[in-house]
Amino acid sequence: MAKEKILLAYSGGLDTSIIIPWLLENYDCEVIAMAGEVGIGLDHEALKAKALRCGASACYIEDIAEEFVTDYIFPTLKAGAIYEGKYLLGTSFARPVIAKRMVEIARREGCTAVAHGCTGKGNDQVRFELTIKALAPDLKIIAPWRQWSIRSRDEEIDYAAARGIPVPVSKENNYSMDQNLWHLSHEGMDLEDPANEPQYDKILQMVVTPEKAPDQPTYVELEFEKGIPVKLNNQALAPVELIKTLNAIAGANGVGIVDMVENRLVGMKSRGVYETPAGTVLYAAHRELELLCLDRETLHYKDLVAQRYAELVYFGQWFHPLREALAAFVDRTQETVSGKVRLKLYKGNVMPAGTISPFSLYDERLSTFGEDDVYNQADAGGFINCFGLPMKVIAQKRKDRQSTNEEK
Repeated sequence: MAKEKILLAYSGGLDTSIIIPWLLENYDCEVIAMAGEVGIGLDHEALKAKALRCGASACYIEDIAEEFVTDYIFPTLKAGAIYEGKYLLGTSFARPVIAKRMVEIARREGCTAVAHGCTGKGNDQVRFELTIKALAPDLKIIAPWRQWSIRSRDEEIDYAAARGIPVPVSKENNYSMDQNLWHLSHEGMDLEDPANEPQYDKILQMVVTPEKAPDQPTYVELEFEKGIPVKLNNQALAPVELIKTLNAIAGANGVGIVDMVENRLVGMKSRGVYETPAGTVLYAAHRELELLCLDRETLHYKDLVAQRYAELVYFGQWFHPLREALAAFVDRTQETVSGKVRLKLYKGNVMPAGTISPFSLYDERLSTFGEDDVYNQADAGGFINCFGLPMKVIAQKRKDRQSTNEEK
């Protein structure tokens, strides 16, 4: 009988480097590796050579950067989705785009199973597996971290050393990192104690510390069409190029560092440091434009949707019908979110420096502190009487009850 074919989500990092030999040792199988190129410039030849050396029969390196930006990053940006007020979801929405391509390759190769290197404590196992369940419910899923006897990254390093497998970490420098075009995350080691200040000079790669940023501000201008950024500094750029260029500008100004303790889906808290330079600027610019172009009721309700949207993305439910339905609502709100936003970047800060839009709802004649002939201030009295009537009734009834009790 032919050996079972297993497709492995492969990065060349510590976990997936040892999973290839582990699968071969524990299954009667052929392992096919697949790496998703999500905009970080992988060394394709080196990655393929390493996968084959570890025992894979083939290695696909799939360029999915543009799909990642247009179909995952931009919809989440338009939604204004931020998990727990800080995390811009860099790893969260990278997993479904990779898993989607995994399913496509698995079908092409006739695989009966897919495998991943996510730990049993993390969120990524859920993100990979829910995507596979949504797109290919018949595929078997193998999660070595939930099966093998290895219990730590140090033990993984020992396992690799015993088999002559080179890995990109050591026991002395053993941060768990995930990088794509949108962000770079850092977890583990000294970061596991929330009392420790991160060693920024040691870990940062996309962003400089604010202390090392220029002493003069940098201005950037972003132009949006229906909630999607299309120009940077008056230059039309393709989606991937726009984010790459803005990453360099924002990172050089110390913008985009987040240190947070977050609530993982599996029930525990974890601490991580995220670098998201372009994302931080894009979210700030998009918000300024929405404040100018959306009415109060729509804006406030969209904020409620944004929180739920962020949870769905974080929880790995990208292909859930609710996420898709909320995306349709978001798209409707973005029909007038077009215009230009100017921002000042200075030592880690992002400050608005002017916003214009043909769909602006701001009317200077109404808002002015100067004399105007379009707003009758006396009208506010009747409005306040009606708006405040429930509060007045509550207060009067409370007073009446107190009077009755005192009489008794």
